[in-house]
Amino acid sequence: MTDKILTEQSGDIARIIFNQPEKRNAVSLEMWEAVEAALIRFQADASVRILILSGAGGKAFVSGADISKFESERASEEGVAHYNAATKRVYDLVEAFPKPTIAQIDGFCIGGGVALALCCDLRICGEGSNFAVPAAKLGLGYGFAGIKRLVDVVGPSFAKEIFFTARRFTAEEARVMGLVNRVVPDDQVAETALETARMIAENAPMTVGSVKYIVAQTVAPESARDLTGCEVRVKACFDSQDYIEGRRAFMEKRKPNFVGA
Repeated sequence: MTDKILTEQSGDIARIIFNQPEKRNAVSLEMWEAVEAALIRFQADASVRILILSGAGGKAFVSGADISKFESERASEEGVAHYNAATKRVYDLVEAFPKPTIAQIDGFCIGGGVALALCCDLRICGEGSNFAVPAAKLGLGYGFAGIKRLVDVVGPSFAKEIFFTARRFTAEEARVMGLVNRVVPDDQVAETALETARMIAENAPMTVGSVKYIVAQTVAPESARDLTGCEVRVKACFDSQDYIEGRRAFMEKRKPNFVGA
């Protein structure tokens, strides 16, 4: 595991931290592969209820690909294909992660950083954050899956503006577009992300997980929707011990102790 990707866990909250602050957390192939391994590990860990992704240094979430590595990692057709396959695996793993995910966005969120943030369930940024997808300035092609994720969040018109202009957008512009859920003072981003994670972690995991799954079905093509899977998950919530615990805690005016079963 490279030291440019850090992982932490405190109670039921796990973290993956991009740790190359001297390059605004630009990401190399080695880093993407380390993130993939961390995602697989946290996904299988029943003690993890929520995952926060963030960047070290307070100046950037992720500022896209490490361009200094392009000659060694993306100069050939085979290299580009290998790099793109690695990033796709990470994006797909984050998007399909069975537990809630939060992108804690400090400062710059550029290119692959935007793509990664879009795969998360929630995005929280600081007032000084900036967002951009500069593909058109680099001559890069951008595939269907990545563009669809952006369109699903901000709509087709804003998605076109983001790509066509390739300019930087402010945190307020991102909020108006719906690209981020919340904008807070720069020195409160980490605290707000952690507070939100704790709030989610205290709720019934089966309910939260079922809602995440069902929301994904609402934006899937109608022919591909798993409505039976939705019904199964809803029924499982009503059949769970957590449903009994939730009712009792409400009647007894106490905080529920959910176990995810």
